[in-house]
Amino acid sequence: MASAAVACGVLVAGLGVRVAADPDSGPSAGSGDCRPTELLEPPCGAWFGAFVQHDKSKGELEEKVLAYEKRVGRRLDIVYTYHDMSLVEGARLEGRLLTEEEQRVGRDRMLLLSWESKWWGGTKEQQPDWKEIAAGGLDESVIDVQARRVAEYGRRTGKKVFLSFDLEMDTRTPGNGTPEEYVAAYRHIHDRFRELGADNVVWTWIITGYLDHGKLFERLYPGDEYVDWIGYNQYNYYRCHKTDWLSFEQTQTASHEWIRTHISDDKPLMLSEFGSANDPERPSRQAEWYAEVPRVIKDLDGVKAALQWNYRDPGPHCDLSVANDRAWSALREAVSDPYLNQPGGR
Repeated sequence: MASAAVACGVLVAGLGVRVAADPDSGPSAGSGDCRPTELLEPPCGAWFGAFVQHDKSKGELEEKVLAYEKRVGRRLDIVYTYHDMSLVEGARLEGRLLTEEEQRVGRDRMLLLSWESKWWGGTKEQQPDWKEIAAGGLDESVIDVQARRVAEYGRRTGKKVFLSFDLEMDTRTPGNGTPEEYVAAYRHIHDRFRELGADNVVWTWIITGYLDHGKLFERLYPGDEYVDWIGYNQYNYYRCHKTDWLSFEQTQTASHEWIRTHISDDKPLMLSEFGSANDPERPSRQAEWYAEVPRVIKDLDGVKAALQWNYRDPGPHCDLSVANDRAWSALREAVSDPYLNQPGGR
């Protein structure tokens, strides 16, 4: 991928914000022992990324990413976007992996593309399911089209992308099919991409991390040869889900330990979505939550990326975006930690 974080202490071009890193904290930016692996794993710390709400049809992604980066005081290593499996028709961009705007954003950042087996706004008959995908029913119209696009992007730019198929699939069964049908669909997509030359994909399997889904996770795992990174999405929902306030450490540790014990003890891990609700009765509480992030991540074995979710979930009290200046300041300070500022990406 393109350079995802510049050398210590320089200014990010066009942003006027500093990439905060301590040149005395570890190997220098140019040292080979901090060079990312072929699977985009940073050996000397973790990437920082975000989902930033935007409307594809309005061409907002670049503008919204730059605005987020200005608030957080640094360039994002990874930008997270979502796509459905609709046909690429006319000006519709939802089913088009690597839109022109994503490619522009990806010049200086890595991309995580979340590909969902849905047709947003489509009819019931247009909604794909896992059995259909596994049987090759979408190969010619959808999967091969996108595989060729991703392969061409790699040949032209030399860059890789993280790709997730049906994140949080543990919440989509039985509606989309059985766990075994999901595994077959995932493997089919993986194999079609490889057959069509899209070897620039880092395959990322993302679950909710809800431990009462543990038996499901084991059935839904496609296998080590099909998965490069494992991600999980855990939040401090608070009033959104009528739960107790949970610290950042409390939201992450149990899921991390379960994955390490039951799924993989060595795959790189991604906190693919993390965030916190606000507490209107204690306006500083969200800031205190974000202040924990670097300390906790350093203690989570194998966590090599953390992506903040700066948007909302459906329902009342479910705004999970950064709530106020105090929280922005805390997040800005947290992600200036040298551990979250890597010297280079692909």
